[in-house]
Amino acid sequence: MNKLWTAIAVSLAVTVAAPLHAQTGGAAVATAPGKAAIAQTVKVTATITAIDKTTRDVTLKGPQGNSMTVTAGPEVKNFDKLKVGSLVNIQMIEALTLELKKGGGLVVARTDKSGAVGAKPGEQPAGAVGRQVTVVADVIATDPATQTVTLKGPKQTVDLRIADPEQFKRVAKGDQVEATFTQAMAVAVEPAKK
Repeated sequence: MNKLWTAIAVSLAVTVAAPLHAQTGGAAVATAPGKAAIAQTVKVTATITAIDKTTRDVTLKGPQGNSMTVTAGPEVKNFDKLKVGSLVNIQMIEALTLELKKGGGLVVARTDKSGAVGAKPGEQPAGAVGRQVTVVADVIATDPATQTVTLKGPKQTVDLRIADPEQFKRVAKGDQVEATFTQAMAVAVEPAKK
């Protein structure tokens, strides 16, 4: 993915809830014995209000009227296709899944995967970035009084409160938890309406 879209993706991921404000979005929560998942989607449409060809700064205005500026690096092949008034559509998805691994046996580790795609030279500007982090942690303690599970991962130890008493009953010292965080963002530019 070219640097313009990476810059937009990173900037919007940090600021989606503030200056640009989400136009639409939703969250879903699901549980099953020994499993839990939550996912959230956010869709934002911003308008390009200014382009500085010298500095390669692109200013975006969100639906609530707030603005932000991102800078496109020299490797952005489709920079010349950006026009004031064009719409930039951003869709971000985040999900977290937790799965109890009874009796353990997995290697305590963290794995990271990421990828990106972008428009080909000459096409309408667009791109997507994504990453996935998976962590396997050992259950080293449980506290029934607070329904807290202590997890020791590859880099740190954390306490996790389990609100559902039925889920908490399933967890025992010596089990493992596999947590997977997935984040993806797609960005597309639509020509300005005439």
